[in-house]
Amino acid sequence: MAPVAMRSAAQSLSGAKPVSFWLDDPEKPASRPALTEDERCDLLVVGGGYSGLWTALLAKERDPGRDVVLIEGHEVGWAASGRNGGFCAASLTHGLSNGISRWPGELAKLEELGERNLDAIEEAVAAYGIDCDFERTGEIDVATEPHQLEEVTEMYEEARKLGFADGLELLDRDAVRAEVDSPTFIGGLLDRRGVALLNPARLAWGLKQACLGLGVRIYEHTRGLDLVSAGAGMAVRTPYGRVFARRVALGTNIFPSLVKRVRPYTVPVYDYALMTEPLTDDQLASVGWKNRQGLGDSANQFHYFRLSADNRILWGGYDAVYPFGGRLSAEMDHRPETYLKLAGHFFRCFPQLEGVNFSHAWGGAIDTCSRFSAFFGTAHAGKVAYAAGYTGLGVGATRFGADVMLDLLAGERTGRTELEMVRSKPLPFPPEPFAWAGIGITKWSLARSDDNGGHRNLWLKTMDKLGLGFDS
Repeated sequence: MAPVAMRSAAQSLSGAKPVSFWLDDPEKPASRPALTEDERCDLLVVGGGYSGLWTALLAKERDPGRDVVLIEGHEVGWAASGRNGGFCAASLTHGLSNGISRWPGELAKLEELGERNLDAIEEAVAAYGIDCDFERTGEIDVATEPHQLEEVTEMYEEARKLGFADGLELLDRDAVRAEVDSPTFIGGLLDRRGVALLNPARLAWGLKQACLGLGVRIYEHTRGLDLVSAGAGMAVRTPYGRVFARRVALGTNIFPSLVKRVRPYTVPVYDYALMTEPLTDDQLASVGWKNRQGLGDSANQFHYFRLSADNRILWGGYDAVYPFGGRLSAEMDHRPETYLKLAGHFFRCFPQLEGVNFSHAWGGAIDTCSRFSAFFGTAHAGKVAYAAGYTGLGVGATRFGADVMLDLLAGERTGRTELEMVRSKPLPFPPEPFAWAGIGITKWSLARSDDNGGHRNLWLKTMDKLGLGFDS
């Protein structure tokens, strides 16, 4: 980046608040009191993000008489659920390409389940009156390099051949720039129905209120410390008490699982985002974006971007930072060097918005697994279920994961539990220092691929054959 452009990018960040725009909301609800005595229930849900909230809500919808308790170590929605881009995708497989490569035999079923899952989220938002700016706007996968245009064209043709092209439209340079105008766009693939946009924190807070309305008892600032068998059920110790439950659902995702053997399957990846100040009418007109789709570019190191309800632009992605040893730290939530890089990329994409400032800059950890999509399982003779590894697509897929966990805890054979995706596990990450070295080589190789016409080197080709990957 040229020095003048660098100064301009830096100046645009001068007033950015180091907090998630979504969580910086005057209407944020008050937190619930911590658990301070022993509790008993039919189902204990550990984790107050989307995974846990959907599990508690669906458990009560399935059986209103079921006694459900949810505990959250900090506040509902404070982690990934309140810091993401608000892209709620139908895909359960982290995109069609990943689904084709991993579960070709059941892809039609997975696509159908994903579409039904997104419809069900939209229905729940309406039924419970959740004010989360839900918009079924779709998404454009934009190409900014010739090899990316070839890739999105091949993806469209593959989807058409398999019968999954309904709602998809291939866009040339003029067509994509008629939707959203950037001099960097040379084409794209529009998915009209497969993605909704929403305010992620307000979705979490709305699910919290819906759970409370159905009788779920929620304790915030109540971390689950350990999990042990207790008679015919389980017990989870917390700082000031214990919860005895017949069944336990773990929705802790990136945080260390209370089932220790699950931990090697995920690693934390820190992702970062910026939010602009609201655009003026003239600024918005200079970009177009009348249909308000979400966008993502097609690079390995990709950006995702979208409009908020008040016409700000969220701009995130690119850097995916793995901390040595998988260490979670509040210090990692902010990375000024990444903010500066993202700001420079933003103005390269939208030079007509020079002079726009960023109001918020933040980061947070995503749970990544080597197959890029969630995995599931049980422990303690079926009394405990878990789901994790959503790899950035958890806004929508966690509702599906909640249904899977409830099926598993009920011991039911369903269309979900019979899926190979549900019955299989990703390959675990190796111990340190091998994880650090392998992820570092993979990130370097992905960057080289972006700079080299999409060519994948021997390392990436080997990882592809082994079914291993690293993504955010």
